[in-house]
Amino acid sequence: MTSPRDENGRSKSGAGQPDLRRELAADIRAHCMRMTHRGQSGHLGSMLSLADILAVLYSGVLRIDPQRPDDPDRDRLILGKGHAGAALYAVLGERGFFPKEWYEGYYRDGGKLMGHASHHVPGVEFSTGSLGHGLSVAVGMALAARHDGRKHRVFCLVSDGDCNEGSTWEAIMFAARHGLDNLVAIVDYNRVQALGAMEEVIEMEPFAEKLRAFGWATQTVDGHDISALEATFETLPFAPGRPSWVLARTVKGKGVSWLENTVASHYGALNDEQLPRALAEIGR
Repeated sequence: MTSPRDENGRSKSGAGQPDLRRELAADIRAHCMRMTHRGQSGHLGSMLSLADILAVLYSGVLRIDPQRPDDPDRDRLILGKGHAGAALYAVLGERGFFPKEWYEGYYRDGGKLMGHASHHVPGVEFSTGSLGHGLSVAVGMALAARHDGRKHRVFCLVSDGDCNEGSTWEAIMFAARHGLDNLVAIVDYNRVQALGAMEEVIEMEPFAEKLRAFGWATQTVDGHDISALEATFETLPFAPGRPSWVLARTVKGKGVSWLENTVASHYGALNDEQLPRALAEIGR
């Protein structure tokens, strides 16, 4: 999807049409529900919380073209929270990077879509799953782009669990030290991890203040407010010479009432009775 842009390089596609983004977000959630149900795999709650962010990013923010997935001038997106790979697959299929029939084989023998984000899938830049690797790779890609005189941007979508890892904080320090303003980190800040709520594992607050102290330009946004997300991404980079961090406050399991804000949503899959109920709650 190559988006028409204004004189400042900002996307003009679908501007002022948040309903289109909401429909795409609902489709992403529905695909994730069906994929994880068929494969009886986990991490549905982690997928549902970032659907709105992906819908906005892939509706004009990212400079990408599914017909030219290896375009050297494309923006890159690394999904640090690779366990939510089905959400990335869902939006990539919707955007034409591969046939949507591939969804049928997610997490199943002979299928083309692995349980975690895999670079073998068109549109996926890097295989992820072990937390703490995504931002480190994204920093290296941003540094290489600047060294080579490239104008593309590197986005990295991480979880709050990613931010418990020391390698993530090494990357945070390195990016600020080198002034990588072509780098954008987005944290899906749903505050529920595999084994408990954030305050029971490692509390990150005051998170935004910490990031600013480390040299990042930071904005906080409701990660389910389509218009607010669009407005935030339109202002990138937030400050010249500084990497940008979007702290997106989200709800784990967003859209399914009995999954929201639950630890159980991290690993559980929907059963045959729950799937139609969950789809109905998101209008699908």
